[in-house]
Amino acid sequence: MCGIFGCILKNGNAAPIIHTSLKCLEYRGYDSVGIATLNNGQVNIKKDQGKIDDVHHILNLDDLPGSVGVGHTRWATHGAPLKVNAHPHVDCSGQIVVVHNGIVENYAELKESLENLGHTFVSRTDTEVIPHLIEETQKKNPSFTFTEAVLEAVKKLAGSYALAVISANEPDKIICARNESPLVIGVGEDALYCASDLTAFLPMTNKAVMINDGELVILTSGGYEIRRIADFAVVVREPKVIDWTPEMAVKQGYPHFMLKEIHEQPATLRNTLRMQGHYLDLISTFLDRANEVFLVACGTSYHACLAASYMFSKLAFLPSYPVYASEFVEQHGKSVNIDSTILAVSQSGETADMLGAVTCSQQRAATILGLTNAIGSTLTRVSRVYIGQQSGPEIGVAATKTFTSQLSVLAQLAFRLSNKRGKISQDEMDYLAEKMEHLPQTVEAIILTQEEKVKQLAKKYRDAKIFFFLGRGINTATAYEGRLKLMEIAYVPSIAFPAGESKHGPISLIEPGFPVIFICPKDGVTHKTLIGNIMEMKARGASIISIIEEGDEEVKALSDDYVEVPKGIPEVLSPIPFVIPLQLFAYYMALEKGVNPDMPRNLAKSVTVK
Repeated sequence: MCGIFGCILKNGNAAPIIHTSLKCLEYRGYDSVGIATLNNGQVNIKKDQGKIDDVHHILNLDDLPGSVGVGHTRWATHGAPLKVNAHPHVDCSGQIVVVHNGIVENYAELKESLENLGHTFVSRTDTEVIPHLIEETQKKNPSFTFTEAVLEAVKKLAGSYALAVISANEPDKIICARNESPLVIGVGEDALYCASDLTAFLPMTNKAVMINDGELVILTSGGYEIRRIADFAVVVREPKVIDWTPEMAVKQGYPHFMLKEIHEQPATLRNTLRMQGHYLDLISTFLDRANEVFLVACGTSYHACLAASYMFSKLAFLPSYPVYASEFVEQHGKSVNIDSTILAVSQSGETADMLGAVTCSQQRAATILGLTNAIGSTLTRVSRVYIGQQSGPEIGVAATKTFTSQLSVLAQLAFRLSNKRGKISQDEMDYLAEKMEHLPQTVEAIILTQEEKVKQLAKKYRDAKIFFFLGRGINTATAYEGRLKLMEIAYVPSIAFPAGESKHGPISLIEPGFPVIFICPKDGVTHKTLIGNIMEMKARGASIISIIEEGDEEVKALSDDYVEVPKGIPEVLSPIPFVIPLQLFAYYMALEKGVNPDMPRNLAKSVTVK
């Protein structure tokens, strides 16, 4: 849940580049930051708690000397967000420096053993055991090189890690290692980089080498070398050219990444419609063969899976079971088998709970399929077949274009599967395909025509203490996603239910002025039933806010406020356009409350620890 970066330059000082690159990784964590460089056999470190700009203002992170260095931006897992717990961490001598993303599960035992050997610890982090472990390894094995000492040390670590290590005793190299946390190498003309994410070095180079679990990398000014941790065997892997540009990862004039990414959704939806049909056919073939299908994900991706379960059922007559990844092992771990298929959905492809569910399923011979935004991520490497969601870097912590891109891909899978199974007519398939092709324009129209109206709704309801989100059928998932966005971005307590469940308890909370948001597509059998739910809430004094289709005069007459989307959207596709006003509402509610929507408290973008 942190971001690491390191670089070796042939010319110039590393610190300014590390500082700039850490800004690109700040979405991974932002409660502390630190940089270490090597110069003339000396280690130089600056670090403190707080966001990067605040720490830089006080310490000037750019003036550290040396052409070799590492940096870190942190989201706390062990130890409070204090200066003493900020990375980098060092050994007793101050000569060995480590930055780390992940959790060392056996750090308590390692720390006790090291303390018994005379090592002194200054932080409450799990990471600090790593430099001390390397130091102790070298002490016991004086003939070991720095690389050998790091190799032996990481073999003793249990848990997840992506780490970068430097030493004043061998100042010409950076040693990196990976297990269950993301790590990628960048290859420039006069520099080498290591980072948690491609975006950290895209301004300098688009040549990248993806590092796998169980691998160690030696970076020097002369190049990189990959070795397997288990046996130190050489791994040959050439760089790949990444087609993301640095401009894709900046705000492009928008005040926040979240708003920029909401506005990018027409483009990202177009990208999803351009993906190669071969991969869609391949995944749909595996789904068709499965005896049981589990859709496994966390957070926003889980809501996409919930919607997909309706798509697969309605279009392909395929029962599928959306499951929270954090609950999958406990709920289904003993029952999955060789006849089970797992479709794991994750923006980063590195989410710890998702990978835990995948690993459990692999051990029981289940088929693993993947949908992710990060090609080269762990999910893509463990999946029998995977497909990219084509949405480009998403910097805002709140997933917006992730949700709609995942829904688009999942809908296309449902279409392919339906066609393969022959469950709906060709005329209906052609109709749905045409509506799918028009979704980017539909979303564009919603943003263009409804954004100002949503902004005014946020002003009107800015002081509301709690919201209900209610939907039926596939838009139960839309209600859940709208609720999540408002809670995580604007910190407004919110409750979401299938509308039919509202009278089984939740309706007791309704009192005059209580805001209830209804998701009301006109297509399908749920419309008339939703009108009954609206009337139940309205009779008890609720303020009704409805997301409706243009021309839905019946619901409009019952609503205190409404937002319109273009008419004629098929029910199975409706979550994509109907979620857009809810994303905008969460964004503008955050602004009304004076909070930064890009950095919601206590959250980070990629949850790579359990």
